[in-house]
Amino acid sequence: MNLHRSRREFLADVGRGMLVATVGLEVATDLALGSPGVEAGEKEGRLSFGDLEPLVALMQETPADRLLPVLSGKLRGGTGLRDLVAAGALANARTFGGEDYIGFHTMMAMAPAFHMSEEMPRGEQALPVFKVLYRNSNRIQERGGGREEVLHPVDAGTGAGAPPTGESLREAIRRRDAAGAERTFARMSMGSAEEAFNGLLCAVQDGCEVHRVVMPYRAWDMLGLIGKERAHTLLRQSVRYCLKSEPSAADPHWNAPRTLLPRLLEEHHLLGRPLGNRSLDDGALEKLSQTLFQSTPEQSAAAAAAALAEGISPDAVGEALVLAANQLVLRDMGRTPRDESPGKPIGTVHGDSIGVHACDSANAWRNMARVANPRNCVASLILGAYQVSLDRTGRGGDFLNWQPLPYGWQADQIRQREASAAVLLAETEEAIRGNLQARAAALVHRCGELGHPHRPVFDLLLRYAVSEDGALHAEKFYRTVSEEFAATRSAFRWRHLVALARVTASEYGRPAPGIAQARELLKVA
Repeated sequence: MNLHRSRREFLADVGRGMLVATVGLEVATDLALGSPGVEAGEKEGRLSFGDLEPLVALMQETPADRLLPVLSGKLRGGTGLRDLVAAGALANARTFGGEDYIGFHTMMAMAPAFHMSEEMPRGEQALPVFKVLYRNSNRIQERGGGREEVLHPVDAGTGAGAPPTGESLREAIRRRDAAGAERTFARMSMGSAEEAFNGLLCAVQDGCEVHRVVMPYRAWDMLGLIGKERAHTLLRQSVRYCLKSEPSAADPHWNAPRTLLPRLLEEHHLLGRPLGNRSLDDGALEKLSQTLFQSTPEQSAAAAAAALAEGISPDAVGEALVLAANQLVLRDMGRTPRDESPGKPIGTVHGDSIGVHACDSANAWRNMARVANPRNCVASLILGAYQVSLDRTGRGGDFLNWQPLPYGWQADQIRQREASAAVLLAETEEAIRGNLQARAAALVHRCGELGHPHRPVFDLLLRYAVSEDGALHAEKFYRTVSEEFAATRSAFRWRHLVALARVTASEYGRPAPGIAQARELLKVA
């Protein structure tokens, strides 16, 4: 029986929009509930990936418990980690197409896992990659392997008529015209990868939700490993995600960017003008960051637009944005009894917590602004500001009154004694293993306060980002912190490491599936 077909027939009977509204977007996406006719416009046959095809097929057809021994043999035979990651990402895209919750989270972990491998000690580089590829294969097998693929070749049409634009893609998605959206994006992708990416962003900017935002950035980052000739396959997943989530446009918070963004672009005359290059001193940057953090979503978006109109550089606005998101990790009181779930008990902040989601989203908006055209650059920063405030206000909590880590009394206790970098690191590891989030944060803060080197701290936290499950978010969040630490000025950069220490202490004690087998195969103690 075709499992996906039976789901679609069921949805046609009960009404897709009503079901999505009832169970929520994430649950609906996890169940692959979709809009009607999403396969329309596709051609018969199977996507094929040239020289990588045998490796892609291996990723799809090999059971998870047998995959890592096979990959170990591939490594010994000369296949590089880059090719393994590329094949895993293509197998993921062909199987899930951006429509499976665990599936697209695994895709978003691919490039971060590869970057993490480059930071690992010799002999251990494959560990983060094997961890994610195990998860990938396991989910592929759960969903039927290659028998239940979602992505198929697309007919781009004859090319007659007006050239495709981001606006025409956005309108097709708003109409829930899946065939039209697929054809439009396929034609768009016949040009450069940059053109396809900028066209896609026009549609992505219709909503501020973490997966809608992070998926295109992580797919774009993946192109650095897989090649820009694969842009259509990887970015197409976001087109389908946007189609799936369109029923949620009825929600006023979701729908607000559709009217707010064009209004702010016009009011502040941000279209067709050169981007500014004014820098901000530390005090002005902190003030802008607090404005974005404390204001309403509409006010935060307006503040970012005003700063850009005043000639503040996009990079400075992006820095303020990620610092505002960082506050949500530092201030979060953790999961309440209502929010707990297996692997994410009361008080934890790892996985899909408010702060981790906010930081990953802000990181994606900032990085997309860096590579986008001028219009999408300013739009990304405005919507990033809107979203960080929406994250603060949309899921409850009193973030404005909760105090950020490290707590003053705890920091003072640590300051009262002399401690070398080695002692502080050893105590940080002890705190992580005890799930002592506040203490781990305070110890890492003290390392930064004393001017100790950051690399040993990253090495410690990297080890646990690899060993622990992290509820699908360990790789992404580690990479988010690594990128933002490197891009943030010295006065504030350690805040990112403090946040990572907290999340690491939260997630410890739940080893990742497949990691023990990977260690055994790689002979890593």
